[in-house]
Amino acid sequence: MADILVTGGAGFIGAHLCTRLWNEGHHVACLDNFDPFYAPAIKQEHVRRLQQLAGTSGRFVYHEGDIRDTALLQRLFQTTSFDLVIHLAALAGVRPSIARPVAYSEVNIQGTLHLLECCRQYHVQQMLFGSSSSVYGARQRVPFAEDDDVSLPVSPYAATKRAGELLCYTYAHLHHLRIACLRFFTVYGPYQRPDLAIHKFARLMLTGQPIPVFGDGTSQRDYTYVDDIVEGMVRAWQWLQQPAQAEHAYEIFNLGGAHPVPLLRLIRLLETALDCPAQLDWQPEQPGDVPRTYADLRKSTSMLGYCPQVDIATGIERFATWFRAYYQSV
Repeated sequence: MADILVTGGAGFIGAHLCTRLWNEGHHVACLDNFDPFYAPAIKQEHVRRLQQLAGTSGRFVYHEGDIRDTALLQRLFQTTSFDLVIHLAALAGVRPSIARPVAYSEVNIQGTLHLLECCRQYHVQQMLFGSSSSVYGARQRVPFAEDDDVSLPVSPYAATKRAGELLCYTYAHLHHLRIACLRFFTVYGPYQRPDLAIHKFARLMLTGQPIPVFGDGTSQRDYTYVDDIVEGMVRAWQWLQQPAQAEHAYEIFNLGGAHPVPLLRLIRLLETALDCPAQLDWQPEQPGDVPRTYADLRKSTSMLGYCPQVDIATGIERFATWFRAYYQSV
């Protein structure tokens, strides 16, 4: 049983992860600031579900606050001797980062530095850092491997995530921390963020509105079901605890599905799962978008035993089942 701090724990991935960790018997502290990037009520619902799950066990606690608030972080780390920090809190999204680069830098870089400082100061030896496939930029050669050159990010969001990885390396090197940076590839599933393509498209389709299709529809994304991502995070933590990592360790791992899906195929899968036709609204390509993402999983498979289980057709069916039930109840 471990004491674990999950930043961004009320978000889409974070809430799924907190549920898994609680079910495995750990003490879970969730830190989230209900950023209005999307409706805070969605995150509030995630927290309520987690609180109902935990009941009176005392193994789940929620803290509302911002990772830029150093006084708050100091209180948290003084109050609890954490065994692990899982850092998922961030301003997300490529396109919004172009409009708000300073805010993205403050949260994603400065906030990460504050957490690393607390880990150093309070002797928390293990961290998982939620990075992104966006760090690979507009690469033509696929699949994307962890040792590829990522020195040319094409959005502020990607640049901040790469900066976070570099800060993690520095602290692992200087202060003997054990850190795994996890590059997520387009995560989807129940309770997905409403601004992301699958959720957004489903909502537009069922309300009879057109779907914006940027470019010619041939762009590809390596969609990854949220349960596979959570399994990858748990396996990365297990890797950090191995005796070989007793002093310090730093690694980057891809967590993806390894099967890129063209945009138009994704839309057709949604049409089938929702039994609803899509109207396409063709739009020009957007700055910061990349033509494809594709995870090379050889390292994650070899070192973590990571192997995604949910294919895109099955995942979309599961999402559609949740989507219909959720929107009928709200």
